[in-house]
Amino acid sequence: MKPRRNILSICGTRPEAVKIAPVLMELQRRPDDFESRLCVTAQHRQLLDQALADFGLKPDYDLNIMVPNQTLAQVTTRALEGLDKILKNEQPDAILVQGDTTTAFCGALAGFYHHVPVGHIEAGLRTGNKWAPFPEEGNRRLVTAVADWHFAPTERAKAALLREGVAAETVTITGNTVIDALLWVRSQIQDNQPALPDGLEAFIAGRRMILVTGHRRESFGEGFENICRAIREAVDAVPEAVFVYPVHLNPNVREPVLRILKGHAQIRLLEPLAYRPFVWLMDRAYAVLTDSGGVQEEAPSLGKPVLVMRETTERPEGVEAGNARLVGTRREDLVLAVKELLTNPHLARKMASVSNPYGDGQAAKRIVDFLAQHVP
Repeated sequence: MKPRRNILSICGTRPEAVKIAPVLMELQRRPDDFESRLCVTAQHRQLLDQALADFGLKPDYDLNIMVPNQTLAQVTTRALEGLDKILKNEQPDAILVQGDTTTAFCGALAGFYHHVPVGHIEAGLRTGNKWAPFPEEGNRRLVTAVADWHFAPTERAKAALLREGVAAETVTITGNTVIDALLWVRSQIQDNQPALPDGLEAFIAGRRMILVTGHRRESFGEGFENICRAIREAVDAVPEAVFVYPVHLNPNVREPVLRILKGHAQIRLLEPLAYRPFVWLMDRAYAVLTDSGGVQEEAPSLGKPVLVMRETTERPEGVEAGNARLVGTRREDLVLAVKELLTNPHLARKMASVSNPYGDGQAAKRIVDFLAQHVP
């Protein structure tokens, strides 16, 4: 019988926490095989804490590196220095990182420096343009360069890794863990409605609701101006529809959103939501307008059409399947796409009826099964 293996999982943002949570819960279900530790950098503080609480998770190590308006270089330096100290103390048998954040890159690099095997969850996503999304595309390529095991969500992701010369035996197709998280949370809230902002249920009752999320760094400035003006123009053209927008905390997002959209009778701006109320809201949306990678995967699982406010996507499977449309950030294109979706029920039904290409809810089990066989 193998001794218990010490697995150190590292995350820093809300999306990472949501996506790594099913793996952490699966590790906890196997105490005879694994000793699981969680380190957070708190690259995002409030949003990260909300997500961990939704899954009943508490970090064993908290670097608490969040500083307002910090640069990517500052995030990288502080995260790497903190992780270096923790790895000296913890000496794990393996490290898990998730996705494409600066935290994921730093976690993988710290593992490489300490000769600790690194497993990359959600490996192989590519746009082919290192500047879009920025810095995520660069981060995910850098993680691939030093990771030992690559947990690819789809066949396309695996193919991308193989084209880059990654050894086939190190790549495992698992599905995406965000589907595990989504399905688990939805089961938790079916009979136990999460706390919601005051008046939200009444605001959306009986009306078609478009859920909006937006935070991409490459859209700062003109991109967010276009997005906000497009939302305002679209909602004015379809008076029976409403828009609900949980606004990211980044001031580059909040300034144009509040300036252009605040006070409109058909638009409800919210503070960032914890994951449970966000899933509740997504489950009741008519469609989703987003630049988020994770939401591109989550919404189709709930039968929601997705309009993607980006010029490129590392998740083309949804576009190819018909779940999602890539509409960019030009105001005219956004207005046209939203109005078409709201006025063409056949299109909305067609997009909603496609099966989700991103997973079946068993990704975490496949990842932990792999670890049980391969962690020395």
